[in-house]
Amino acid sequence: MKLHWLQHVPFEGLGYIEEWANANGAQLSCTRLFAGETPPGIDSFDLLVVMGGPMGIYDHAEHPWLIAEKEFIRQSIDAGKRVLGICLGAQLMADVLGARVYPGPLKEIGWFPIERSPDAPELIPQKPTVFHWHGDTFDIPQGAIPLATSEPGINQGFIHGNKAIGLQFHMETTPASMEALINNCGHELVEAPYIQSANQIRDGLRHIPSINTAMKNLLDALTH
Repeated sequence: MKLHWLQHVPFEGLGYIEEWANANGAQLSCTRLFAGETPPGIDSFDLLVVMGGPMGIYDHAEHPWLIAEKEFIRQSIDAGKRVLGICLGAQLMADVLGARVYPGPLKEIGWFPIERSPDAPELIPQKPTVFHWHGDTFDIPQGAIPLATSEPGINQGFIHGNKAIGLQFHMETTPASMEALINNCGHELVEAPYIQSANQIRDGLRHIPSINTAMKNLLDALTH
């Protein structure tokens, strides 16, 4: 299997997904969009993973590569590739599928539970505590199945055509990737209902084994 991933900032990598890929003998390749690299041909990979980043999907002036990236994601979905988008990646997927992406009612940063939607397949546990770091959210694309919601009433994921999955939350988080976000985006940790402090976030380390297991199960389902 050939896994290609899109990276938006140097400090957000694949996290646990890299461990899963190595365990499954996958061939990894990456487009570092922030460095001016361009995505490969559609036929060069089996699974596309679109990672997160602090920018918004409409920040074209500051990040002009977003325009070409969206077209690449659209072509990948249209070609029937398996596509997984995480956080910003899910928002980009929602956008190219015609759904609205906009600032959420509340930022969610830290460890908070989500609940699997009643009609969603069992790709994730019923009510896991997962890691969040986002301000924007999305509507569910037409024809897609809602995957989960969180307590503030925010859409947390969708499944489109059995091969494309968008996750607003993070199950790929590792201790290192969590620290990288705290170090690079810690200015966002202000007092608010669904924003935890750096110490509270670090207290959530105990959740990492369970979310990584959930990510493994989701990736296994998506690729088999």
